Amino acid sequence: MRGEQPWRRNRSVVLRSQATNAEARLWARLRNRQLGGFKFIRQAAIDEYFADFVCRECLLVVEVDGATHSTDEEIARDAQRTAALERLGYRVVRATNTDVVENIEGVLDYLLALLNGEV
Repeated sequence: MRGEQPWRRNRSVVLRSQATNAEARLWARLRNRQLGGFKFIRQAAIDEYFADFVCRECLLVVEVDGATHSTDEEIARDAQRTAALERLGYRVVRATNTDVVENIEGVLDYLLALLNGEV
């Protein structure tokens, strides 16, 4: 988002520097339009949230979730966040750290199918 507040940019920088192993692995495959020529950005501010990865062109948010997204409270919070992003027109996809680390090709194939309108 152009012209955003400095604290939002600072928060994005901090989140990028604290990326999990799975986030770093996925970013290495999404950056520089490597996935079908689609541009992704990471830790993007959208409304009150920071999305792990966003393709603004296709309004796709990709969230990489670890073990901290397994309690009922966290699942409810994720559902609320997803609903808020969907109200803004985004499609939200969630992958687990395990999915990214053990089956990154499958994750990338699914994302590319979404981006190409095949799913």
